[in-house]
Amino acid sequence: MPIRTRDIRGQFILLGTGTSVGVPALGCDCPVCTSGEERNQRLRSAALVGLPDGNLLIDTPPDLRTQLLRAGVGIVHAVVYTHAHADHLFGLDDLRLFPFYLGGPVPLYCEPSVEATIRQTFAYAFDSRPATHAGAVPKLDLRSISTDPFPLLGTTIVPLRFQHGPRFEVLGFRIGDLAYCTDVSAVPEETWSRLEGLEVLILDALRFKPHPTHLCLEEAIEVARRVQARKTYFTHLSHDFDYHEINSRLPKGMELAYDGLTLRLPL
Repeated sequence: MPIRTRDIRGQFILLGTGTSVGVPALGCDCPVCTSGEERNQRLRSAALVGLPDGNLLIDTPPDLRTQLLRAGVGIVHAVVYTHAHADHLFGLDDLRLFPFYLGGPVPLYCEPSVEATIRQTFAYAFDSRPATHAGAVPKLDLRSISTDPFPLLGTTIVPLRFQHGPRFEVLGFRIGDLAYCTDVSAVPEETWSRLEGLEVLILDALRFKPHPTHLCLEEAIEVARRVQARKTYFTHLSHDFDYHEINSRLPKGMELAYDGLTLRLPL
């Protein structure tokens, strides 16, 4: 099967920068949801990384097919997961075509708790009965990771531990001098050293008011000030934030991210 795709090596693409319900939110007539401003339209959060030996996807949100089509990227060589909440997982079935291109299952890198959720939620992909036809179910190769760095697609991925509320942990990922940190409510002490020397920090900033499982904007700004990356982009954004209005008020070197934002990957 021929593959139509563009070469994204050396690029980091924000496929989606929205919160779990996306922006516009269903049924909402607030100024941001009804603005028509393209950068206020936010699909669920995910990222795509062009590494030396292939395309790495971070999370599989429910909007994945639309996001990859919009990015013009027709193949994913591997996936890493931050965690298993629905807005970061439920587009997994959209991986079904990629085994035809790869010649085998799609490698999925995740923690054991995420693997357990994948196996339960997408049980049909692991059924021992023969499939009725090629492509009927996603072919997946689940590979366990921890917070230890690991090689993938020609580079080293450094997992970063974060809190996502008082009882839940997630991973972020450092790739070269860029760190992608979504669904963060607190930074454990052991993680700060892994955030040193960043050129680019991409960080959760859900809304203005404090939230039990996410950084609010003020908290995210404080984390960014401590990390001191050359550039910080805030993601996993709600409809609190009008893109142009909020950017005009942010400290120097900090901006709201937006869907389709493409950055040079500082390897």
